[in-house]
Formats: sequence, structure tokens, C-alpha cells
Amino acid sequence: MAVRGRVRLLGAILLAMVVLLKPVHSSYADTKDFYLWLNDLRQEAFRYGISERLILEALPYTLVPNVRILRLDRKQPENTVSFTRYRKNVLTKARIKEGRFMMKKHKTLLNRIGRDYGVEPRYIVALWGIETNFGKNTGGFEVIPALVTLAYDGRRGAFFRKELLRALRIVDQGNIGLHEMKGSWAGAMGQCQFMPTSFENFAEDYNKDGRRDIWNTKADVFASAARYLSSNGWKAGKAWGHRVRLPVSFNNKLIGTGVKKPLKFWNDAGVRLLNGKMVPHEGADLVSVVQPGGVGYKVYIVYDNYRGILRWNASLYFATIVGLFADGLNH
Repeated sequence: MAVRGRVRLLGAILLAMVVLLKPVHSSYADTKDFYLWLNDLRQEAFRYGISERLILEALPYTLVPNVRILRLDRKQPENTVSFTRYRKNVLTKARIKEGRFMMKKHKTLLNRIGRDYGVEPRYIVALWGIETNFGKNTGGFEVIPALVTLAYDGRRGAFFRKELLRALRIVDQGNIGLHEMKGSWAGAMGQCQFMPTSFENFAEDYNKDGRRDIWNTKADVFASAARYLSSNGWKAGKAWGHRVRLPVSFNNKLIGTGVKKPLKFWNDAGVRLLNGKMVPHEGADLVSVVQPGGVGYKVYIVYDNYRGILRWNASLYFATIVGLFADGLNH
């Protein structure tokens, strides 16, 4: 049967299921016409090139939105903790110690990948350690049902619908099994917590086994993280940033990544390293000053590599902690 014919048949079958098989346990799904929405999603997945077999398995009529995921989506934990608390929670002595151990344990592989992509191993390990505690906490949610919930919700539905279709394609290509595709409630997957779009753009099959396995294969995990940074303008051998002190007369409106100035501007404004020396160049044409946590917190001057980390996760808390963690691994 032609694809178009299968789409029509599948739609007719699902519409019949809507009438006959609506579950009484999901008032949320009932009131929002979830199954009509799911029917449309299935047909779009066909047009997107997803196999009929996977659509029937991944998007069954028994699927319902996960209310727990909706609650989690509305929380913004970073806004509820100070940068000091965030740092204490994430950048622990135990995690730094384990990071140093992992650097030694995987030294040969990390060094080879570091050379191939022009990214220092300590940044790869820092991201790995912060994202999933070195692969131990990758998230217990099946990615497809989580993305279905978020795509249907509507708050960011268009974004998550695109991610969902890409996630289906990743499974269809044989990278990971449907039920083995685990991640966070928001659909971030594997040991480096890539969203499906990031997976398609940056995930690597470094060990050449035919699968880009960021769930179980360290070589693929490390290479994928390195490729992400490399593809986002990473400058090998250059710092992410330095802790600085500001002059008393400093204009606080100049603080933030939205303000980009030549290094001379900052040096002329009196910004100095903690030892009193001038701020070094680090290969960046435009530089910013940031203060994660706001007034009263430590201040850093940041370069292109910091912006590369921000492209991974657009959080000043996150990017600064990754940089500090990597610095800690370098000692």
C-alpha cells in the first residue's frame, strides 16, 4: 500500500479508536482532544519519513500525557536558589575528585578525542560530570512519551514537536531502541544530555560501530561533547574566563553577556585580575563581564569559550560552573 494510502487508513483507524477506546482515567486527554491531536501527529510522522512500524509502536492509542512532566516543566529551579547554593550543590569536592579520577581512567581516549576536535579533555569531563554525574544519572524518563506530553501541552508545543519527530528518526535509524531511549523529563538524552536536534547535529559514532550511542558508549559520549564545543567556535588552549575585580566607579550596566567590548575597553575601565594584573586577551576580539547571581557575587571576565558553553546551556550559572569545574580538573 502506498504511503498516502497508509496515512489515510491509519487516520481512519485512530479516529475509530477515539470513539471506542478513550480511556476514562485521563480527563486531561479527553478535554483537550488528545487523540485527535495524536492522529495528526502520526500522519505528520509518516510524512517526515518515520516507519509505520515505529509509529504504531511509539505512538499507540494507549498513550496519554504525563501530568508529572507538565508540573516539572513549569518549575524553574535555578530561579529558586542562589549561585552560592547552586555551586555548592553542583561543584562538590567529591565530584571534582571523581572528575580527576575519570580524567586518569579515560586518559588515552580523552586525549585522542581532544586532539581530534581541538577541545581540552577537562572540559569534556566537566560537562559529563555536571550533566549526568559521569553517566550515572541520565534520567529515567522514556524520551518519546515525554516529548509527546510537552509537544501536546502547547506552552512550547512547536519546539517540542520538532524535537519529537527528530527523536523518532533517531530511533528509526537504529541508534538506540525505543524503550532504551531514556533521558530527562524535557527530552535531554544520554550521558551528555543532548536534545534530539543537538543529537542530529553533533552526536558522533566515534567507535564506528554504526550507531551514535550517547547512552552507553564512552567514545561516542566524549566525541559528541567535543564536537558540540568545536562546532560552536571553541578555541583550544584559551581560557573560558578569569575572576576579576572591578573598580569602585564601575558602571554595573556594563555587566552581562549582552555587552561585548574589546579587551582594551575593560583594561582602560580598570578591570583587573585578582593579582592586580591586566586582563589577558585569550584570543577573543570581544569580551564580556558577568556576575552570576547578581550584585554582591563574584565577577568574571569571559571569552569566546564561555559563549560556546552557553550554547550548550544558556545559563550563566551552568557556564560558569563548567568553567570552574574544568579549572579544578587542571590542578
